[in-house]
Amino acid sequence: MQTIPRTSTTEMEVTSIRLERELKERLKELSGNQGYQALIRDILWNYVQQKSGEFTPQVSPTEIRATMSATACQEERCTLTGKVIYPNESMLLGLTTAGVLVPLSVESLND
Repeated sequence: MQTIPRTSTTEMEVTSIRLERELKERLKELSGNQGYQALIRDILWNYVQQKSGEFTPQVSPTEIRATMSATACQEERCTLTGKVIYPNESMLLGLTTAGVLVPLSVESLND
């Protein structure tokens, strides 16, 4: 995950949240040189974009390790092509090299 500069930190509002010590430590481990606060901002921005319909994860076909057949229960968007997958439509779930399951249209890996 990479931080996208949105606002300089001097223009940000200070907000206090309480995190379990273990969660904070794990976020620090995952963030590397980026810093855990920047990682938390990225996670929150991704969540907001996903919930608002503005977000399409960027995954390349070479990052898909395995696929399994599935049926969409709600509208999804193919991670590779951006094609809408409608409820009750056949689809694939792709397991990425990062260990994340992503929605894929059936024909998205045919190229």
